[in-house]
Amino acid sequence: QVQLVESGGGLVQPGGSLRLSCIASGNRISIGTMGWYRQAPGKQRELVASITRDGSTNYADSGKDRFTISRDNAKNTVYLQMNSLKPEDTGVYYCNARATVQSGLRYTYWGQGTQVTVSS
Repeated sequence: QVQLVESGGGLVQPGGSLRLSCIASGNRISIGTMGWYRQAPGKQRELVASITRDGSTNYADSGKDRFTISRDNAKNTVYLQMNSLKPEDTGVYYCNARATVQSGLRYTYWGQGTQVTVSS
């Protein structure tokens, strides 16, 4: 139905930057709100940032002023620009999307996750 594929994770030193991308694909789908979640070792998955189809954004306090979420509706793609990274930003980052599929029903989808490690 809907596949989400993330890219852009990796190892970066504290203070560095990374840009995550997530592409949504599927047959006759309409993508609504998209977001990024982080799961650190031993912790629950938590919201990092989300963006509606019309561009309204929401950020967790931990990423405000450092992270920027954006999207390209024509490409069904969402981005997360992360600057001034800290060790506590380490975790697996998951892309999330609400999508209306061909049947007209709406579901929530998750990507497979991409590892972000902030360490010197």
